[in-house]
Amino acid sequence: MVTQKGRDFLLKIQNGSAYETVAGLRSRKLSFNAQTVDVTDGESAGRWRELLAGAGVQRAAISASGLFKDAASDSLIRTAFFGGQILACQILIPDFGTVTGPFQIAALDYAGDYNGEMRFEIALESAGALTFGAL
Repeated sequence: MVTQKGRDFLLKIQNGSAYETVAGLRSRKLSFNAQTVDVTDGESAGRWRELLAGAGVQRAAISASGLFKDAASDSLIRTAFFGGQILACQILIPDFGTVTGPFQIAALDYAGDYNGEMRFEIALESAGALTFGAL
C-alpha cells in the first residue's frame, strides 16, 4: 500500500440529501474504542483475566482542527452544536473505507491570535450504530 495524503482524510456532514465536506481542516483523527466486561473469578485459569465477548459498549470519536473559513459547513456545525443536534456524518479514509453514522458535537473551540489566522477545533462522539464501507 502506498502512503496516503492526510488531506484526503475527509469529514463530511449531511446537508439535506448530500454530504458537505467540513471546510478548512488541517488535521483529523478518528478513534474507535470498545469497553471490556471483566468476568474473571476465582476459578479463572492461571489467574488470567477473562473478558465477555461482545458485551462492552463500542464508540467512536472524531477530533479535527483547522482554519475558520465561514463556509456553509461552519454554519451547519454552529447550528448543530447550539441546538444539541445529532448529525449524520461520513468519514472518508483513503485506501481504507468510509465510516458513516450519527455523531454529536461534544466540543467546539474557536481561537485566533492578534497577528494570525482564525482557527477552530471540533470533537464529535458517536451517537448510534456506525457502518463501514470498504473502498
